[in-house]
Amino acid sequence: MTTRRVLQSLLLVGVIGLVAILVWFILSSGTDDGAAAPSGDPQVVRDNSHVLNQAPEEKAVLVEFLDFECEVCRAYYPTVEQLRERNADELTLVIRYFPIPSHANANNAAIAVEAAARQDQIEAMYQQMYATQAEWGEARESKAEVFRGFAQDIGLDIEQYDADVADPDVAARVQSDFDEGVRLGVQGTPTFFLDGEKLTVQTPEDLIRAVEGALGQ
Repeated sequence: MTTRRVLQSLLLVGVIGLVAILVWFILSSGTDDGAAAPSGDPQVVRDNSHVLNQAPEEKAVLVEFLDFECEVCRAYYPTVEQLRERNADELTLVIRYFPIPSHANANNAAIAVEAAARQDQIEAMYQQMYATQAEWGEARESKAEVFRGFAQDIGLDIEQYDADVADPDVAARVQSDFDEGVRLGVQGTPTFFLDGEKLTVQTPEDLIRAVEGALGQ
């Protein structure tokens, strides 16, 4: 009996040691992976954020957290484009992804746009999404093939597009925008930031007034 107890004790010590080693390994791995994630305070604009218009005489920066399946985003889209066109020399426009989880194809759409961005065609795909939203929005089934058709329509290298859509880094890029948006207090779309400050707007006219005020118009 004494020998059996000694063996049981040794076995218990061995199991505890093994668990300790596994915990250390997991924690160490987590530290390495975390280095690639954004750290510190959330930022409205990051180095990898997509700039649709870089104003040569920048006076204001407008950032939109958007969802391509969001009808309200679609309603604001003409106003955003109007502001960009009218103030191209003074207004920098940045877009960031914020696909709402309840929208079945919002994430697919964002991934398609990010894949287009890898071929320097983000603007063409961004515009295509809003131009066609009524055709695919609110569908419960995947519209990934529809978005692939958009890629063909705008002349993307389709093999490269397919590879990018399947690349986990593309999905991670979309998710990183979403996660940072949450940290910045984004709760829905569209959410606009003007010169780093979150705007409270109820109508497109409110957005126009805010931007024109920032530009001194």
